[in-house]
Amino acid sequence: MTENANYISDISLSKSNEKVFGANSISMSLDFSIKGLIRDVFVQKNWERAYNKHDNYLRLSINLDVKNNGKVVDKIKLIRKGIFFWTRNPKINHRIWIMIVKDEEPFYPLEEEEARRQLFDFHKDLEITVESFGKGKNSISVMARVSWGKHDFIEKSQISKESNSIVIDF
Repeated sequence: MTENANYISDISLSKSNEKVFGANSISMSLDFSIKGLIRDVFVQKNWERAYNKHDNYLRLSINLDVKNNGKVVDKIKLIRKGIFFWTRNPKINHRIWIMIVKDEEPFYPLEEEEARRQLFDFHKDLEITVESFGKGKNSISVMARVSWGKHDFIEKSQISKESNSIVIDF
């Protein structure tokens, strides 16, 4: 990877059960991290500079395409936001700080690294209905696409990567 590149790292799909017996859905977990320039420049001094220019949040759009034997059987869209705001919190030594919104819940990190982990590290539990799969062996993978717009500290970009395949036998 080049020094200024953004990429998806450590993408991993795992399943909860080896065999499915009459269940209506299959449970899986997807984990991955966004690394590179966007993570490196996501620091408090850049949040403050952006806030002063009325650039008040970073929005990540995450599209997950669940595939069975290469065919898309489910699409999932997620949104994460890092919202910059003015604070008087005595635990924070800065005027401008950040709130992370993931899965529609706000988090108020106390350190920059915690904010980066909350915004750029993903864990998603997936439930896929059995009707999406056929009899026999099914090779399931997830294509993750992440995009964001142009901001004071980062250019507009989109990155993608496919997970490992897991085999589920019906």
